[in-house]
Amino acid sequence: MIPADVPLSHLGPSVLLLLQLLLPPASAFFPNIWSLLAAPGSITHQDLTEEAALNVTLHLFLEQPPPGRPPLHLEDFLGRTLLADDLFAAYFGPGSPSRRFRAALGEVSRANAAQDFLPTSKNDPDLHFDAERLGQGRTRLVEALRETVAAAKALDYTLARQRLGAALHALQDFYSHSNWVELGKQQPHPHLLWPRQELRSLAQVGDPTCSDCEELSCPGNLLGFTLLTSGYFGTHPSKPPGKCSHGGHFDQSSSQPPRGGINKDSTSPGFSPHHMLHPQAAKLALLASIQAFNLLRSRLGDRGFSRLLDITPASSLSFVLDTTGSMGEEINAAKIQARHIVEQRRGTPMEPTHYVLVPFHDPGFGPVFTTSDPDNFWQQLNEMHALGGGDEPEMCLSALELALLHTPPLSDIFVFTDASPKDAFLTNRVESLTQERRCRVTFLVTEDPSGAQGRARREVLSPLRFEPYEAVALASGGEVIFTEDQYIRDVAAIVGDSIADLVTLPLEPRVVVAERPLVFRVDGLLQNVTVRIHGEVSSFWIRNPAGVSQSQEEGEGPLGHTRRFGRFWMVSMNDPPQSGTWEIQVTAKGTPRVRVQAQTSLDFLFHFGIPMEDGPHPGLYPLTQPVAGLQTQLLVEVTGLGSRGNPGGPLPHFSHVVLRGVPQGAELGQVPLEPRGPPERGLLAASLPPTLLSTSGPFSLELVGQDGVGRGLHRAAPQPCAVVPVLLELSGPPGFLAPGTTALLSLRIASFSGPQDLHLRTSAKPNFALTSNLSRVHLEQNESASGRLWLEVPDTAASDSVVMVTVTAKNGEPSTMPPTHAFLRLLVRAPAPQDQLPAPAYSTDPILNTSRPAFHFSTLVTQGEAGGELAGHPWWITFGVMLLLLGLGP
Repeated sequence: MIPADVPLSHLGPSVLLLLQLLLPPASAFFPNIWSLLAAPGSITHQDLTEEAALNVTLHLFLEQPPPGRPPLHLEDFLGRTLLADDLFAAYFGPGSPSRRFRAALGEVSRANAAQDFLPTSKNDPDLHFDAERLGQGRTRLVEALRETVAAAKALDYTLARQRLGAALHALQDFYSHSNWVELGKQQPHPHLLWPRQELRSLAQVGDPTCSDCEELSCPGNLLGFTLLTSGYFGTHPSKPPGKCSHGGHFDQSSSQPPRGGINKDSTSPGFSPHHMLHPQAAKLALLASIQAFNLLRSRLGDRGFSRLLDITPASSLSFVLDTTGSMGEEINAAKIQARHIVEQRRGTPMEPTHYVLVPFHDPGFGPVFTTSDPDNFWQQLNEMHALGGGDEPEMCLSALELALLHTPPLSDIFVFTDASPKDAFLTNRVESLTQERRCRVTFLVTEDPSGAQGRARREVLSPLRFEPYEAVALASGGEVIFTEDQYIRDVAAIVGDSIADLVTLPLEPRVVVAERPLVFRVDGLLQNVTVRIHGEVSSFWIRNPAGVSQSQEEGEGPLGHTRRFGRFWMVSMNDPPQSGTWEIQVTAKGTPRVRVQAQTSLDFLFHFGIPMEDGPHPGLYPLTQPVAGLQTQLLVEVTGLGSRGNPGGPLPHFSHVVLRGVPQGAELGQVPLEPRGPPERGLLAASLPPTLLSTSGPFSLELVGQDGVGRGLHRAAPQPCAVVPVLLELSGPPGFLAPGTTALLSLRIASFSGPQDLHLRTSAKPNFALTSNLSRVHLEQNESASGRLWLEVPDTAASDSVVMVTVTAKNGEPSTMPPTHAFLRLLVRAPAPQDQLPAPAYSTDPILNTSRPAFHFSTLVTQGEAGGELAGHPWWITFGVMLLLLGLGP
């Protein structure tokens, strides 16, 4: 930790280097990159959060040498842009994927930015250190950090990242909204994060703090005093006589004497009267953010902190197992694969960081078992046996829903069963949840048409009984593989392959068509290409760009090694695969499934958003899925561009995105991608076409571009997307739920695309009592409705357990539009004495700048004004602490 009385000159050369790079004519504290439309050159909450996280991650890597690899040296990173891809390549080895780490940082950054948009937080002075509520703000800040620690220790890292984002937002706002910088302070406040002492020297109600300023820029409006103050914003609470305003065009209090304001949020005088002090505020906010991250590292330990930010290239391992009497072979296959993965990857960077196991049968499912200890997972799995009984169908989707609730985002989940789902009514909800969690689900189904092996059947079952599995697999980017008991151990080997961060290569056409080959493209950044075919296949061949072919014969061939397990074929192509266009021709009865996967570090993350340009904090309002009637931006973050392996050389780049219908693959249009910021950052944006936003079916994203030498690149999103018909928002109380209490939840639903006659359904998992005052609503275009829900938490609710509340809005009339789902995750925690957060044992000095001089996000601009019709209409922005907006499925 940097002591409060240490002058800047004593911080050391690495810190001074950072500050020199960090502080050109730039500013900070707007929500995210879209804010730069209003104030080019500003540094945003997103920038500060990611800067701090990368600095602390580098500290961790410097202090914990990688096993089996040479230690990192600080001098290797000085004078360079610090990128997540480069950090991972240096620490874990070249090509190690940083996708999950960058996704976790994105969660924290979006939660940070959301504090300026959510109606429950955007006007609360305690959450922004406004209105001289400095003591109350410090209390809320420390509470949010405690909640972060508690959620992380309960293994709910999604909730922990959201509370961390809220805490960082308040912490960073302190340096922009208060006069700490104007008082000449060179270091972060020494008591803001560690409240062992009360905040002192605070301005009181009767103390005048500002003089009148009629100009946009107000460099000398603070009165000469040494007390700590902050500006008032808006009309609640009202500004007392003589007090400072926040300031800016949208602050109503700034028109009342004394006029002007003191915020340092941006480079624009129209938004920030003290814009000239923005660099100093940004410097202190960055140092304080590093302190906060290191505080969490002290509380959670290196392993827990790494889990919080997903500082690993490895995935999790999640099994959903049917434990009925006929499942002996399948359970043994799962055990063998789990044991193989644990033993093969123990002590390596690819060792799974999280294990989830959920059993099911009929009529029960669960409980869920989660751990980060591979030995505990193996012991729990090894004690699982087939239990007899189990007439088809089973409670498979209920168990899968439970697994999704406890599985980290961007993970693979494997379902072993030989039965169809008894709970098919959950199909749409589980589809939505897979997309919210970005988890891919693979079903390994051992069909038993004869009814042998102990599987009883109450009735003749429909041949369509497995369609819910097909729907969930399609929505999640997974697959359904049918096999037989004698082959399940071999087929289950795909479990180990699938958790190795594989990308799925797009096929053209997407499904097998008689007498027409399937085409896929291989680039020089792919390796370990695997072709999987399953179905009633009579023959197939694969041809490379040079015209060399290989047929279905097992064993080694000119292109790779072929294995067959009943109806399942796997061809592992020789490395390195030839770049160019490949073809697959399949002759089969029925509709065979073909899937081509490969390993690569070059991949991408994406989300959607609506630019909000009219308000005190312009920025991007994030959405998980686009909403019908709202002009929407697609935000893409390319991973694996790392510059260290090719300094100064040309980087791969993507020029446009192809939109395709799912599952047939018909092209719906192409949209150009515009870079946002320095090329090595990999940030791209595109405006979705209005025609797409009226599409009812799911669609997929395919990025197209070129590598550094001009050869073609194609990457497909792992999951399809869908335009949801309404905006559905669900919010809950801040903090945790205490056993024996009733929590009030808020619901709002809005339509932007025309009349909607909607039925609403609510549920809670676990099955807590949940009531609502809104079950049906009719909306015209641009109308909204609000409701309330009451969640009763029983006295017996387990502490540190997760509750998921779901609201589903479905059109009352026959419609091709999918239902919309909102998910709210809450943590139950018994009241306990609030311990003090200790000061971190790690250095809080920043190491170096992570976004090149001046935070090059200052170059971000957009084409046109997306979502302009929303400007000035904040009524529709009713996100809560945990809004998760989704909807999909036919």
